[in-house]
Amino acid sequence: MNKKVVVLGGGTGLSVLLSGLKELPLDITAVVAVSDDDSSTGRLRREFNIPALGDLRNVMISLSDAAPILKELLQYRFSTTSDLNGHPIGNLLLTALLDINGNLVDAISSLSKVLNIKGKVLPLTEDYVTLIAETEDGEIIEGESRITKAGKKIKKIYYKEQPKIVPEVIEAINEADLVILGIGSLYTSVIPNILCDEMKEAIISSPAKKMYICNIMTEHGETDNFKVSDYIRILNNYIGQSFLDIIIVNTEMVEQEILDRYMKLEKSEQVILDEENIDIELIKDNLVVINDQKMIRHDAMRTAFLVFSYLIERKR
Repeated sequence: MNKKVVVLGGGTGLSVLLSGLKELPLDITAVVAVSDDDSSTGRLRREFNIPALGDLRNVMISLSDAAPILKELLQYRFSTTSDLNGHPIGNLLLTALLDINGNLVDAISSLSKVLNIKGKVLPLTEDYVTLIAETEDGEIIEGESRITKAGKKIKKIYYKEQPKIVPEVIEAINEADLVILGIGSLYTSVIPNILCDEMKEAIISSPAKKMYICNIMTEHGETDNFKVSDYIRILNNYIGQSFLDIIIVNTEMVEQEILDRYMKLEKSEQVILDEENIDIELIKDNLVVINDQKMIRHDAMRTAFLVFSYLIERKR
């Protein structure tokens, strides 16, 4: 029987990780935060009073074994002067299926069958949720996109409304062999999955090992000057205790030219591994890939193999 892995996250990093994990003999459940309020996702949220769909769409495509043209179709964005401008086909399909099925979990399930998805994709909640940040200088910022754009150091993040967690999410965590947090923005992609007491209790009580996959680069306003141990500390603070068993960290140095561009454009720098401050199991490897857009990403297959190898070693 395949090992059961639950991955909590959102954004591009989660999709990258899942694209590697799907190639391995694993029973995957991807849990996606649904608080994004930017672009097409934000417009559909406001118009239909629904959770964010964009990250769900990307995660489903990353786990899909459908023909490339179908995946390309779901990512296709209209470019027009009408209200369709900027909307990806996939977001519109999920919105229609939500209306047909009456709930988001069944809507995702319906589209998953069409896409021949390996694993299961679940929204963290079906509720319309708003992310709130309190910054170090005392400002209260409402909305995920505004938090990201503000670029201010975050003191605390929380939901405006206390959402109800999808029951299947709790069930998956209770039955998991491994729960993975990341890859993704710490405060706006990863932590939104662990803000609710119900999730904290499920993660703590689950017999699964808990793993964090650390970002390669810092993010301005979220993790400026962070070392690896800072990510562990913040996650533990939100859960309320030291809960992580293992962390995967990149050790490959990014080319200086690319680092200079990141600093200039995004005020971002490479995360430093401070091994002397880490007291949980540490897996290190060269994980950097540079995509066609000159963006730094985790090597999807290498990272996935590290996860799989850890599970196999534990089995022995």
